[in-house]
Amino acid sequence: MRWLAQIFEYWPLRRLASITDADMEVILAAYKSGCANSATTNGNGFSIQPRKGTIFLAGSGPGHPQLLTRATHKAIKNADLVLADKLVPAAVLDLIPRRTEIYIARKFPGNADKAQEELLAMGLQALQSGQTVLRLKQGDPYLYGRGAEEYAFFEKEGYVPVVLPGITSALSAPLFAGIPATHRSVADQVLICTGTGRKGSVPEPPSYVPTQTVVFLMALHRLPSLVESLTSLSPEGKSTSRTLWPISTPCAVIERASCADQRVIRSTLEHVCLAVQEEGSRPPGLLVVGVSCEVLHQPAGQEWEVEDGFKKLDELCGAKEMAMVDELGGTQKI
Repeated sequence: MRWLAQIFEYWPLRRLASITDADMEVILAAYKSGCANSATTNGNGFSIQPRKGTIFLAGSGPGHPQLLTRATHKAIKNADLVLADKLVPAAVLDLIPRRTEIYIARKFPGNADKAQEELLAMGLQALQSGQTVLRLKQGDPYLYGRGAEEYAFFEKEGYVPVVLPGITSALSAPLFAGIPATHRSVADQVLICTGTGRKGSVPEPPSYVPTQTVVFLMALHRLPSLVESLTSLSPEGKSTSRTLWPISTPCAVIERASCADQRVIRSTLEHVCLAVQEEGSRPPGLLVVGVSCEVLHQPAGQEWEVEDGFKKLDELCGAKEMAMVDELGGTQKI
């Protein structure tokens, strides 16, 4: 049926209306010989043009499926192949139709580059066969997601990707944790950093700015070394002019932001490593550092506080569905 739809999509209506038995023989012969995706022309000028595949690079947001953009949700429903990041939550993957082929990136330490190459090769093969491919990433595709690298790869192969933005956890996770990234009396700037550079390297830490909120992505697996680099100079002394962060600086670890099992550990740079060690890790997560962490949540004197669970989005969506049921007289299944 997809092959037949391709013919109706590319043939002008006037040509379709004047089809002859000879034309049908050419079409069927092309199909039987497996050349349905190759241009075929008969003596009357009829041709089956090769179908060109389409590639989408889309961000799936911080985690909760309700935070997908409508464009990304539509791409999920219409794709022939979904190539998803390992950290895309199950609740988002559950939206993919059963008929759609899905592949999860097999990325783990030491295998990231190879897994990336494998993913790109699968996408290119599907595009060459005329399929619609969705490269589904967590957060936003252009924020530490290799999105620009993948765009350049597919563009070089002749397929210009359609890029769909996603809500990045760098700004939404603090929001769900009650941390304003900016505040007129506290923070006038936001800095988004990665905790892990290329091939696992350690990036140069930012200098202390009292009115700055810093969000570290992909950093929790090396939290002790990150905190140490922020609060003390390394023996190598890469940057002696850098202003160190006070160990009393408020910070928060936010894990699984926006999801029902979200967890927030509020502490300071002095105690955050011990807090994560005692409480355990629940990736994916990020670290927020700055005075803004205490704007809406004043410390109660403990070395750290833990807030577990977040169901506000589920409750909101559930209430909306119930309202729809009431409006329809309670007879419709939503």
